[in-house]
Amino acid sequence: MATNKEAKTIKITMVKSVIGASPTQRKTVEALGLRKLNHTVEHPDSPQTRGAIFKIRHLVQVQEL
Repeated sequence: MATNKEAKTIKITMVKSVIGASPTQRKTVEALGLRKLNHTVEHPDSPQTRGAIFKIRHLVQVQEL
């Protein structure tokens, strides 16, 4: 974790639909707070967030802030 600096964040945008995705991938998208196409959310850069992104990497676009 960052001490004096601001914690790094990741901007996640859903660019592909969950139609046809497995149920676990759908739950991961929902857990990240993504609701519909082109919806963007910001999360702290942590190993847990990176793991969730890795699971649905074909559905999302990631930008580091």
